[in-house]
Amino acid sequence: MGANKKQTSPRVATIASNTLRSPGSSAEKKAIAGSALRQARTPAQTGAKVEGTASRALDNPRASRVTQTLAGSVVAQSNRKR
Repeated sequence: MGANKKQTSPRVATIASNTLRSPGSSAEKKAIAGSALRQARTPAQTGAKVEGTASRALDNPRASRVTQTLAGSVVAQSNRKR
């Protein structure tokens, strides 16, 4: 298997940008948003630390729809070997 070449969609990149600008967003949510935004227009892969954070957000039934959207995008772009 080669490297994961998926990229963040423009819609998710906009959500990530808005999340980073929001003063009410948690540090965890901003970390996930930052990773998603970094992967817009580039084939960058998610780091292990943010992948774990995003995975926990997806498992959390209380996580907001925005958080889950960002986390799903970030996990989809993670290293395939992990």
